[in-house]
Amino acid sequence: MKLLSSFILLLSALLSFNSHAEQKITKGNWDIHYIAFPSSFIQPEIAKQYQLQRSKYLAVINISVLDNKDNDKAQNAYVSGMAKNLLGQRTKLEFVKVTEGEATYYLAQLKYDNEEIYNFEIDVQQGNKTETIKFSQKFYVD
Repeated sequence: MKLLSSFILLLSALLSFNSHAEQKITKGNWDIHYIAFPSSFIQPEIAKQYQLQRSKYLAVINISVLDNKDNDKAQNAYVSGMAKNLLGQRTKLEFVKVTEGEATYYLAQLKYDNEEIYNFEIDVQQGNKTETIKFSQKFYVD
């Protein structure tokens, strides 16, 4: 369980270093962290444990929601979203909640082609409160 947390943390650090920007958007009391990466980066045993399919044509989208006013406590929320490529083709993202100790992640998968760019629009809902984040990602087939 902690292996996935460690893997995602390491991957986030590596990708953030490469992009020179933290992949986080602050909305009110929430820090919404996001990352999208090829599922082939995940070790087979971790993919199996979390029912993720590994492929050089599949991405993993990882969202975590932390309360920035309460010691970055993980938030229980409903996460939904859409991905749209540059041709305007939309894909609904089906997020699955993963909880490991005090950490909570929301994971979805997305098919892509080499050098395909997707624009993401992710909604995070908790009770009557809904926040939306938007980001883009270019994917490469490794």
